[in-house]
Amino acid sequence: MSEFVIAMFAIVGTIISYIIGRFVYRRFYTPFLLPITVATIIIVVVLLVGNVSYDTYMLGGKWIHSFLGPAVVALAYPLYQHRDLLRRYAVPILFGNFVGAFVGIVSGLLLAKLADIEGRLLYSLLPKSVTTPVAMEISEAIGGISSLSAVLVIIAGLTGAMLGPFMFRIFRIRSEIGRGTSFGAASHAIGTAAAFENGQLEGSVSTISMILSAVFTSLLTPLIL
Repeated sequence: MSEFVIAMFAIVGTIISYIIGRFVYRRFYTPFLLPITVATIIIVVVLLVGNVSYDTYMLGGKWIHSFLGPAVVALAYPLYQHRDLLRRYAVPILFGNFVGAFVGIVSGLLLAKLADIEGRLLYSLLPKSVTTPVAMEISEAIGGISSLSAVLVIIAGLTGAMLGPFMFRIFRIRSEIGRGTSFGAASHAIGTAAAFENGQLEGSVSTISMILSAVFTSLLTPLIL
């Protein structure tokens, strides 16, 4: 089978998986069934059952991945729309992200120590709460395993996006600024996607938080270590 045909199967299969995920999410509407979660599970199961390697899947997956850049750039539009409000709340957003980055690193460090995890595995765990490219760079810089960090980032993003709404109810967080900051600081791009479902303002704040969290984590991780 030619690489072109394999790529088409991968692209169409990914799109169909996401469509199924959206249908399931709209049908049952629970954070535990986010479209990206369902789609990921479907793709992983298909690859395992079909004994398809990751490299083979990425013959088509790389084309989908190439749209990540334009998608991130498109986030600038809602930021521009809410620029006055975001400027007004600049201090609490900055402070919230600094605390979020610090807690994210320290909590990972303490949990690793409790589980007796040392060395490269520990270093791979620390940048779990920032977006994948940044996490991989931090991991490599401090001696971790970048591919493992990428997996941990995805897990952190999915769990944060799924558990976030329940945490907001428990702690009665109703502010769009507060929810957006929480999603962006703890769950990066996946959390930001969930935040945009609740409104453009919440998604815009989450976008800023995702960026600030990456900056703060990059600066704090070597210092804390």
